[in-house]
Amino acid sequence: MSDSGSSGVHSVQLAIDVLEAVAFSDDELGVTQIADRLGMTKGSVHRHLQTLVDRGYLTQNSSTSRYSIGPKGRLLARHAPDADLIQLAEGPMRQLRDALGHFVVLSEMTPRGALILHKLSGTAAIELGVRPGSELTFHASAQGKVLLAFAPSPMRARVLAQPLQRFTDKTVVSVRKLEQEYLDIVRLGFATAPEQSLIGMNAVAAPIFDAQDACIASIAIVASIQVLPEKTRPSDVAQLIEAARQISHKLGHGRGAHQPPPVKRSARTARPR
Repeated sequence: MSDSGSSGVHSVQLAIDVLEAVAFSDDELGVTQIADRLGMTKGSVHRHLQTLVDRGYLTQNSSTSRYSIGPKGRLLARHAPDADLIQLAEGPMRQLRDALGHFVVLSEMTPRGALILHKLSGTAAIELGVRPGSELTFHASAQGKVLLAFAPSPMRARVLAQPLQRFTDKTVVSVRKLEQEYLDIVRLGFATAPEQSLIGMNAVAAPIFDAQDACIASIAIVASIQVLPEKTRPSDVAQLIEAARQISHKLGHGRGAHQPPPVKRSARTARPR
């Protein structure tokens, strides 16, 4: 029974991986592209694709044989709550991008890290960024750090008890150093992770709170280390925190008894300490 259950769970995970690969892609994807991205065999990918197409979650282009999101996948999106976090954040994100010129990213917490919900490209000719649907780790990304800093202590303890991957020579994997960094993040109101997940890239993130003072998301600016240096400019941080404050206000943060409409989320929220 345990082997059968384990096999079933693995099959579900693979099916979700295939669905997410297609849903979060900007273009239609073929079987070979999906297999390469996921490290799966083309035969296994094809079987999952056929099931998802049969159930209406994906659709196949008859001319190109490539796959994209299907009618049932779009229907699920339409049944989401009216007040969408992405919609509420769009205005402040755009203002921040126009003011600084940097790539701007909206993220939400999942059990594994910071899920990229939305992005706005910067104004530079060449830029570094992240793809919506990607998940960034708690310990090596500014977005993940700021979310975990305001999470309950038991959750931080669970995350830090797991093996922490070193992505670059600058990735912090010392639990003691990370715990001190989380204290600084709460005190200062923002987090950075210069070249900690990728050489040459830096990000600065600030927390977004809802009406119950729960940190439910983060907004970040992302750029090359030359454009967004390790010693962050105070003016950049101030505008980032202001954008986060505006989004939080739209969610009802600081309004007292006023309760905003429900917001679409992907994970349990975390209350600040």
